Amino acid sequence: MNVLVTGAHGFIGRNLTAHLKAREGCVVTLFDVDDSSDDLRAGLETADIVYHLAGVNRPQIIEEFETGNAGLTREICEILRELGRAPVIVMSSSVQAELDNPYGVSKRRAEVVLREFAAQSGAQVCIYRLKNVFGKWCRPNYNSVVATFCSNIANDLPIQISDPSRELELVYVDDVVKAFIAEMPTDSGSNVHADIPSFKLTLGDLAGRIQSFHDMRTNLITPDFAVRFNQQLYATYLSYMPDDARRQRLETHSDGRGCLAEFIKSNSSGQIFISRTKPGVTRGNHYHHTKAEKFFVVEGDAVIRMRHIESQEVVQYRVRGDAFQVIDIPPGYTHSIENIGSGDMITLFWASEIFDPDRLDTYFLPVVTPSENPATVKA
Repeated sequence: MNVLVTGAHGFIGRNLTAHLKAREGCVVTLFDVDDSSDDLRAGLETADIVYHLAGVNRPQIIEEFETGNAGLTREICEILRELGRAPVIVMSSSVQAELDNPYGVSKRRAEVVLREFAAQSGAQVCIYRLKNVFGKWCRPNYNSVVATFCSNIANDLPIQISDPSRELELVYVDDVVKAFIAEMPTDSGSNVHADIPSFKLTLGDLAGRIQSFHDMRTNLITPDFAVRFNQQLYATYLSYMPDDARRQRLETHSDGRGCLAEFIKSNSSGQIFISRTKPGVTRGNHYHHTKAEKFFVVEGDAVIRMRHIESQEVVQYRVRGDAFQVIDIPPGYTHSIENIGSGDMITLFWASEIFDPDRLDTYFLPVVTPSENPATVKA
C-alpha cells in the first residue's frame, strides 16, 4: 500500500505517520511545506491513498489562507488529472468551514475543489471536519487549549481561563488516526468510514482534570481511568512533562522493621504501597472489618499467616519472591507477614481503600499467641 501524507510534520500528520510506518506493507511518502511541487508529484504518481492534512491556519498575511488551503488542494487535483490517477483521498478540514471567517472560507473552498475532482474522476474522497483535536505532539500556545494547559501545568506555569463555564467538544488524535486508517482501500477495493468519538466538558473542568494529573506527584491519587477520556488526557499531559519531572521520589516511612512507601492511590480502587522488611521481622497482626488486601512478595522468603477472629486455627502460606504469588487477605481475619529469609524482603501491598487516619479500619490482634497454641494449617 503506497501512502502519501501531506502536512506530514504537523500535529495530526506526525501521529498518523507514526501509525502508518508501523503497518506491514505500508510505504509512506511524506510531504510538507519545505518540499517542492516535484516532490508532491512524485508522491502522487504511486499513492493508493492520499491523506491531505496540509493547511494554513495562522498565516502572516491573510492571502496565505487561500494558497495554503484551497490552493494546495487545487494543485493536488490538477496533478492527479495530468497523471490520470484517482486514488482515495482523505482530507482533514475543520468545523470552521461552516463559518465565514477567512480560514473557514478557505477550508470550504478546498472541500469544493476536492468534491469537484471526485465527481469528474470517480475518485473516492472523504472530508473530515475536525474539531479541537488534542493529543501528544500538539504545539502549545498556538491553537490548542489542551496543549497549552498541559504544557503550562506540567512546567509549573500559570494558565488563563477566560470563562470556566465555556463548553468544549474535544477529539483525541488517536481516534482521528484510527478513522483515517479505516479509509484505506482493502484488497476488495472497499473501505470503512468511521465516526470519530468526541467528549464534551467545560473549560474549568478541563483545567481541573489536568491540574489533578500534576497533583498526583504529591497526593498519588490517580484519576478514574474507567473514563476513556481521562486516559487520553493523561497520556497527553505526560507528553509535555519535562525530563527532570519524570523521576519521583516517594515519601518513605522508616523504623526498626524496615521502610514503607505509598505508591498509587485511587478513589475507586484503593491503593498500592511497598515495603522493605528486615530479616526476622513480622509486620501486621491486625484485622479489618471492610478493607480487603492483597500481599505480593517481590523479593525474599516469607510466611503469611492469618486467622479468623472467631477461630484459633491459623492458616499459613509460604511464599517466595521468585514464585510470583498473590495472597488475598479477607476482612475479619487477623494477619501477619514474617521475613524468614536471610536478606531484606520486598512486598507490594494492595488495599481496597485509601488509608484514612480519620476513618481507621485496623484493629490490633496477634495471629499467634503462645498461650493459645492454636492449630496451624499449611495452605
